[in-house]
Amino acid sequence: MTTTFLLIRHAAHDNVGDYLAGRMAGVCLGETGRAQASRLASHMAARPLAAICCSPRERTMETAKPIAIACKPEKITICQELDEIDFGAWSGKTFEELSQDADWLTWNSHRQQARTPGGETMLDVQQRVISLMQQLRKRHQNQSVALVSHADVIKAAVCKVLGLPLGDCFRFDIDPASITTVVSGDWGSKLIRLNEAV
Repeated sequence: MTTTFLLIRHAAHDNVGDYLAGRMAGVCLGETGRAQASRLASHMAARPLAAICCSPRERTMETAKPIAIACKPEKITICQELDEIDFGAWSGKTFEELSQDADWLTWNSHRQQARTPGGETMLDVQQRVISLMQQLRKRHQNQSVALVSHADVIKAAVCKVLGLPLGDCFRFDIDPASITTVVSGDWGSKLIRLNEAV
C-alpha cells in the first residue's frame, strides 16, 4: 500500500528572488502568484485528495485555498513541520545584503552542518518533513495528500528520497507553484516527478 505525496511550493509573492522572506509575517501572493495558484487548482481539480497539509505562512495558505476548493478535502491542516526554515535575523534581508554575510556563505556552502541564526540546520528541516510524511502515510494508505510548503523544505524531502547529501540540494530547482510527486510505501519512497510546472 502506498501514499502519493504532492509536494507543492507556494506560488510567487511580489518580491520572490529579491529578499529572504523566511517566516516574516505579511508576505502574501502577488498578482502573478494568485494566477499561479488558480492554475494549480484547475490542474488538480480532477485529482482526489485525502488531505491538504500546509505551512502556516500566508503565502502557502493562499496557495492551498484554491486547491482545497477545487479538490474538496474536508479542510486544510496547518502543519508546523512544513513551515519555512527559521532564518532568524536573515529574514527580510535582500540577497545582495546576505552575500556580504560570512555566515550566509557558510550556510550555502555547508548545508549539511551549518545553522541559521534561528538555530535550524537543513537536517532538522529534513527530519521534520520526513517525520510528517511517515505519519501521514499511516493514515492515508492508497490515497493522495498535498503538502504545500517552501522550496528548501521540499528539497530536503527530495534529498532524503533520492539518498542525496543535503548539500546536493542546489543541483535541482523547486520553482514557485511547482508540484513534486513522491510515492511512499513500506518498501521506501521514490520520486515520480520533480518540479512540475502547471
